[in-house]
Amino acid sequence: MSRAHGVPGAFGPQAWTAARRTPPYYPDAVTLVPGADGAALTGRVDTSGPGATVKDSFADLDLTSDGFEVLFDAQWIHRPAGTPAGELGLAWRVAEDPAALRAWALAWDGGEGHADLFRPALLADPDTRLIAVLDQGGLVTGGAVITRAGGVTGVSNVFATGDAPAWPAVLDAAHRLFPGLPVVGYEHGGDLDVAVRHGFEPLGPLRVWLHTAS
Repeated sequence: MSRAHGVPGAFGPQAWTAARRTPPYYPDAVTLVPGADGAALTGRVDTSGPGATVKDSFADLDLTSDGFEVLFDAQWIHRPAGTPAGELGLAWRVAEDPAALRAWALAWDGGEGHADLFRPALLADPDTRLIAVLDQGGLVTGGAVITRAGGVTGVSNVFATGDAPAWPAVLDAAHRLFPGLPVVGYEHGGDLDVAVRHGFEPLGPLRVWLHTAS
C-alpha cells in the first residue's frame, strides 16, 4: 500500500519503517522481532506532528514517553491450510481493472470519504488480490485484501455491507488463489469473534500505537 502511494519503506533488523507518513490506516513502522528498541524505532518515523502509528507486533513496547498512546489491542489469527471454507453462500471475484477496484473501494469505504486510498497501482502486484463478494445482482456486498508473503496468505480489510458474512467467500478465494497456504491476519473486538467462528485460532497479542503529541 505504501508503494502504491509513492512512500518508500525500509526493512531493518528489528522493524520495517517509513520515513515519510504512510497512507491512512497503515502503520509507519512494524516491529519484526520481540524486544525491539522503541526509541530507535520512533526515531525512524515522522513524529513532527500527530498521527504516526506503530504496529507493535509482539505488544511488548512502551512508547508513551515518545508521545504515543495505545490506539487498540488485537490478536494475531491463524487458519490452517486446506481447511474447508464452509457454506459459500455468495459469489466472489477478483477486482482486476480500475472500474472493479473503484466499486470495491466504494463498498469498503461506506461513504466515509477514503475510497481513493486504494489506487490502481495495487492491481499490478502479483501477490495481492482485492476480493469482491457479490450479491445475486452482481453488486459488491463485502470483500477483503489477500496478500501472499512468507509462505502464508494474509487477509486484511475484511468488510460486509449487509447481513451475510464475507468470510466464507474470502476464505474460498484465498484457498483457490493461493492453494496450500495457511491464512493469517489480525482482528480485535467483535471482528475477532467472527473470525474465530470461521475457523481461525488466536495466536498472540499485538498493539497499535498512535502518536498524539504535537
